[in-house]
Amino acid sequence: MTWALFVLGAIVSWGIYGSALHNGQLLLGNGFRALMCVGIAYVVIAILIPTITLSSQGQLSGFTANGTLWALVAGMLGAVGAACIIFSFITGGRPIYVMPLVFCGAPLVNVLITMILHPPQQSLNPMLYLGFLVTAAGTAMVLYFRPQT
Repeated sequence: MTWALFVLGAIVSWGIYGSALHNGQLLLGNGFRALMCVGIAYVVIAILIPTITLSSQGQLSGFTANGTLWALVAGMLGAVGAACIIFSFITGGRPIYVMPLVFCGAPLVNVLITMILHPPQQSLNPMLYLGFLVTAAGTAMVLYFRPQT
């Protein structure tokens, strides 16, 4: 169950991400300055920590071409997502709208892409489609009944 603690960490981190990013953009006066700071944070956390850890374990070798390609694509997708959030804020989106839409749509896209990359071994349970509808309805309710600012 240790993995669930890391899931909780991701939920909390990404749940705060949009508001923190928007505040950074406002205080820096430019979304691209905020995106640059996000990139610096990625370098510190996503490059230095694994490099130090892998190096101390003697595991800096062993990268495969396909694994490296997929991991680089994942990193690019994460950076593109962050850039898209910045662009949404620059063009008038607010975290109270942007982030629920992102966090509704992303899991649905994740399930569909995962089923393409790793096809299910059994036929799909019809409740999956109900889950899609409930997720969309839940997001609509969060947006409709959002706190007024």
